[in-house]
Amino acid sequence: MTKIVVLDGYTENPGDLSWDVLKQYGEVTVYDRISYTEDPAIAQAIGDAEIAVTNKTPVSKETMDKCPALKAVAVLATGYNVVDYAYAREKGIVVMNIPTYGTEIVGQYAVGLLLEICSHYGHHSDTVFAGKWQNSIDWCYWDYPMIELHGMTAGIIGLGRIGRTTARILNAIGMHVLAYDRHPCDEGRQYAEYTSLDELFAKSDVIFLHCPLFPETEGIINAANITKMKDGVILINNSRGQLVNEQDLADALNTGKVYAAGLDVVSTEPIRSDNPLLNTKNCIITPHISWAAKAARQRIMDITAENIASYLTGKPQNAVN
Repeated sequence: MTKIVVLDGYTENPGDLSWDVLKQYGEVTVYDRISYTEDPAIAQAIGDAEIAVTNKTPVSKETMDKCPALKAVAVLATGYNVVDYAYAREKGIVVMNIPTYGTEIVGQYAVGLLLEICSHYGHHSDTVFAGKWQNSIDWCYWDYPMIELHGMTAGIIGLGRIGRTTARILNAIGMHVLAYDRHPCDEGRQYAEYTSLDELFAKSDVIFLHCPLFPETEGIINAANITKMKDGVILINNSRGQLVNEQDLADALNTGKVYAAGLDVVSTEPIRSDNPLLNTKNCIITPHISWAAKAARQRIMDITAENIASYLTGKPQNAVN
């Protein structure tokens, strides 16, 4: 029977899903977590398994060399840089990912971050439960400026599937949407006006990051580009933390050049205590959970099962190497 090992299953399935969908393909061992950095325990956990399933646990050259039975790695995510996929190819190990599973929820979450910045729902609810409304001399109050988005301009850097989902929601709110993308397409033009990056910076009241992390996009939000933006711009990032120079953004938040930021990702995760964004004004940070709706995680589970089934038939789908 094929041996399958799940190396870090907890974030995918903290108990509200079932691993049974994988068990039809072999003997499944599930670890909640082993290590998110290189560790001999990873190879020990894989042992003589033929298939390793991972999310953020690295599968390195050293690990592969210690696990001669390993023939396939199924990644519980779209990004697969936790696997040394080039070396895996040399060893004949198939690496498979989940190309798309959370398009709708990640777009929804991005707009949700913006709406929280505009109205501070959580804060105002907390003040009510703390007694502030009961003791107010007025029939209402607000502790932050209320921002109406209708008629404002949003700029989206990266108009792929998620970017287009965000644009569609912003259209419904009544925002004008600009987009910068290396590969403009007709579908994108239904929701946004393509423009240059500098024009997007200059005209946008809100900027969303939905682009992949490439050498040319790393640190795309930096001091030089922030100076090109409107005073009081809002930044939303639930793509990759490394797209932002965090010290430059912190400085801009503290001076008010950037009015607010809504972030679901940071450069090092979990966030470090010395991250400069922890000590800034008007910055919302959530712990990389845009993807975590149960429906999206179920799609990850189902597609991973399909990937494993395809590998076992000799025709692996979603192979990245």
